[in-house]
Amino acid sequence: MEGKPLIKISVSDNAWQARLASRFLKSDNAAIVFGRNIYLWGSSKQAFLGNQRWLLHELQHVLQYQRDGFTGFIFKYFINHIRYGYRNNPYEVEARAAEQNEELLKQFDLP
Repeated sequence: MEGKPLIKISVSDNAWQARLASRFLKSDNAAIVFGRNIYLWGSSKQAFLGNQRWLLHELQHVLQYQRDGFTGFIFKYFINHIRYGYRNNPYEVEARAAEQNEELLKQFDLP
């Protein structure tokens, strides 16, 4: 019996979506996830993929989309952001906790 198929993701740098996120976060670089797509600003794809902590954080967001569905994730993330703020948003708390979980990498087909 084979395991679950790997989740294929895409990573795009110099993305306007992430540029907006970087402005919102007042940061020189940012990543934002929509479904299985990770959009970057202020970092190359190669540098992002080489930063395991950051990569694991964003991969956890991909798993959250898988769990909650695209619309469910967007809606719940937004509501939680209003309720708890960015730092204490349960989605962000969960993603930060995943930054040390190297086992996550086994679930993904990385570019």
